Parts: sequence; C-alpha cells; structure tokens
Amino acid sequence: MGAYVPVRWVAPLLYGVVLAGGLYSAAVGPEDGRPGAAGWRTAGFAVAIGALFVLEAAGRRRAAARVPLFVGRCVLVGAVVLLDASGLSQVLFVLVPFTAYFAFGRTAALALAALFPAGLLTAYVLTAPGWYRRQERVADLLMLSVGLVLAVSMAAVAVGEQRARREVEAYAARVAELSAATERNRLARDIHDSLGHHLTAMSVQLEMAADFQDLDPDAARRALEEARRSVRLALGDVRQSVRALRDGAARPTLAVALAALARDGAARPRVTVEVSGDEQGYGEAELTALYRAAQEAVTNARRHAGASRVTVVVRLAEGAARLEVTDDGCGFPSQDDSAGFGLLGMRERVHLVAGSVDVDSGPGGAGTRVTVTVPRGAAKGAART
Repeated sequence: MGAYVPVRWVAPLLYGVVLAGGLYSAAVGPEDGRPGAAGWRTAGFAVAIGALFVLEAAGRRRAAARVPLFVGRCVLVGAVVLLDASGLSQVLFVLVPFTAYFAFGRTAALALAALFPAGLLTAYVLTAPGWYRRQERVADLLMLSVGLVLAVSMAAVAVGEQRARREVEAYAARVAELSAATERNRLARDIHDSLGHHLTAMSVQLEMAADFQDLDPDAARRALEEARRSVRLALGDVRQSVRALRDGAARPTLAVALAALARDGAARPRVTVEVSGDEQGYGEAELTALYRAAQEAVTNARRHAGASRVTVVVRLAEGAARLEVTDDGCGFPSQDDSAGFGLLGMRERVHLVAGSVDVDSGPGGAGTRVTVTVPRGAAKGAART
C-alpha cells in the first residue's frame, strides 16, 4: 500500500499568502532604510517561494522520493523565513509536521511539532531576557503552537479518511471476489442440475437404443425419441435460464416443474410425484432448492441405482417444506453419500436456505431415501443475516 497523500491545496495556498505578504512588506518600504539590501533580500525571498512551488509539483510526480522532498522543503522554508522581512513566513513552519505526518507517520509529525515551539522558546530564553513580559513574544509562541496543533490534527483527519477509503476499496474488492465465486458456484450447480440431468437421460436412452437396435427395433426407436425429447427439454432449460438472467422471467410452480420431471425419461424408471400444501410464503430460492434436490435424486436413481420406480413426495407445511425421494435401486454405502458433485451441490443449495439433507441408503438392493427439509421464509432470513 502506498504512502498517504497530503492535501494538495494547503501548501500552495500558504506559499501564495506568504509571497503576497512579503512582497507587500517590501513595497511599503525596507525596515533598515537600505533599498539595495532590501532588493536582493526580496529577490531571494521570491526565488525561494518559487522553488517551493516547484518542489510541490515535483512531489506530485515523484511521491516515492519522500526523504529528499521533505529535506528540500525544510531547507527552503528556512531560507524563506530568513529572507522575509515581514515575519509572516513563520507560518510555513506548520507545513513541516503537516507533510511529515503523511510521509513518515504520526510519531515523526508529533516530534517535529514539539520541536518548533521548543526551539523558539529556547531562542527567546537565550536572546531575549524577560521575553515573557512582552506580549508579542508570548503571542508568537502561542500562535505557533496553535497552528502546529491544527496542522497535525488536519493531517490526522486526512490520513484517517484516506485509510478508511482504502479499507472500503479493499473490502469492496473482496466482496466482488466472493460474489464472483458465489456466482460461479451457483452456475456450476445450475449447469449440473439442469443440463447434467438431461444429458444423463440422453445417455441412458442412447445406450438403450444401441442395445436394442437389433433385438427390438421398436424399443430402440422409442429410446431415440426419448433422447430427442431430452434434447428439446435441455434446450428449453437453457433458454429459460437465459431469459431469467436477462429479464427475470417467471418460473413454473414447483408442482408443474416436478410433474415435468416425472414425464422426463418416462421409459425407466417410473417416477411418481405427489405435492401437497401451498407454495405461498416460500421464496424462489427455497422452491428451487427443493426442485433441484428432487431432480438430482431422480437423476442418481436413473443413472446409478438402476431403479425401476422412484417416488417423489413434497409436503409444503406452514413452518417448513419436506421432500422425500425414494427409489428401489441398488443403493450405495452410506459413508460415500457425500461423494460426487451432485450431492455436494444439493447440500450447498439446501444449506443456503437454512435447510438440511439426509441420505439413507445401503448396498445390496436396499434402495435410497433422500430427505430434504427447508424452513419457510428461510431465504429472507438468510438475506437479512
């Protein structure tokens, strides 16, 4: 992370005020009555102010050269104070801790801010006995102290604002990165659940057509028709997803979507669907999680379990929705139920709506039961959280 940047207009503004004051004082008349001495002094004063303007411009282009810029600014400020007959240029001392705060931090700025009043006080003690009884001496010391305090405070506020802005930018970049990762995971789940389901059906149907093309041409023809139907359904899912992403097109109800799932690939296994209750009060995310879980369970039964019958039962109650998908397939060891992206994506999707997934299965033809529970209104609560 780069160094903090001083407030751009502060130093040029002070340089301009000091230059105007010094030139006005020279125009009114030299204090010592020697115009020649006053002339070269005023010329040196103006040249030193000009060098400060040039130094500020160079600092904007080469912000990394903090130490040389700071040393050059201190030398030029000292030269301006020595050459200025009006005494107004002493206000430039406040720029030293002000710029040091941005370049070197708070500790260096506070040390320099304490150094100037201490130096002035030491000079008074050594060169002006009884200075504390002279009002102008005390006023100069107090005004310098107040100016230094204000300069350091202003620098602290500016650094705090820049630090907060950088933290917000870093946080926004992190949020964008996490949002992109979340969206990638969501798209991966959608692709697996929609296209993966239809491609699985097509694979099963094409394998059936290949197996039966000689033994039972009619069965092979029906399998090919089912494969074509799966292709049309896959294209329909893609178009619907694109429309939903573009303009938020309305989705079918859960009952209609599950009925279409039962008709998809009807040759084997036979899928029966029973939906009871009212979808009112359940958000789109919750209903989508239920549908995708049912779709994944049916796809696994069709592709891996060799099931002949699959039952999908949905109960939409007032407090929560419960989905049960059972099949009479071969099953699989329960310790392996987390393997595969399909079940992982199902769990992720259901957990996003504060739901739970339970898989009960076993080898040896015991079949599989997938139970999904989703609380009503869970998506809204998760969004608020």
